[in-house]
Amino acid sequence: MVNWVQVVREHLVARLATNAGLRQHAVAVDDDAGTVLSFWLPQHKMARSGAAAADQREKQTTSRHAVVLLHGFAGDGMMTWGFQVGALAGCGYDVYVPDLVHFGGSTSPSPDRSVAFQARCLAAALRKLDVGAGCTVVGFSYGGFVAFEMAAVHPGLVGSVVVSGADVAYTGAMNDAMLEKFGAGTLAELLLPDSVARLRSLFSDAMYKKLWFPDRLLSDFLKVSNKLTTYMM
Repeated sequence: MVNWVQVVREHLVARLATNAGLRQHAVAVDDDAGTVLSFWLPQHKMARSGAAAADQREKQTTSRHAVVLLHGFAGDGMMTWGFQVGALAGCGYDVYVPDLVHFGGSTSPSPDRSVAFQARCLAAALRKLDVGAGCTVVGFSYGGFVAFEMAAVHPGLVGSVVVSGADVAYTGAMNDAMLEKFGAGTLAELLLPDSVARLRSLFSDAMYKKLWFPDRLLSDFLKVSNKLTTYMM
């Protein structure tokens, strides 16, 4: 049976990225754990050799401001930001869409699941990609917490932060209250539902505009989302 969410991800979303001038690229962070981050990034930032290629990259990146888009706690970068990359690239920005560690194509044998680890790996990867000082980091939900951490720990790299669905002053008490409200034991259990019913409940609570989705579509989304995360392993 066709998984329509997978079809959209592999064909429509990937086409949106390539039409925006982005290409997929893996970046080894070079930490002790062997972490590798998967990025969609501007084609002109792909590794080339030779002085002529370096001169060409310098010309292409002149005056381009880097925008880094961080996804939430399900799926991957392009599932979250696929419909925004074209507009941003069309406005002259260098757009970077990473998969956070343990999501999508980003992998690490490290047991560390902290926001600090995410921020550290992302900052290292962006520096390897020669992203200049003062980039803008845009975070949705869980990605917002990573964006705040990057700005706090790497102020020379991050010039501004745009966040939706996250709180800069998120506390343990707030976390406990939210888990109690939704009947979840952990944040991962809440944000990575294991059934159509729990996913429908999450969407209903998270969305301002209440949209109805058929069970088949929600089931397809769950199957794709579960394949794209190793966060709980």
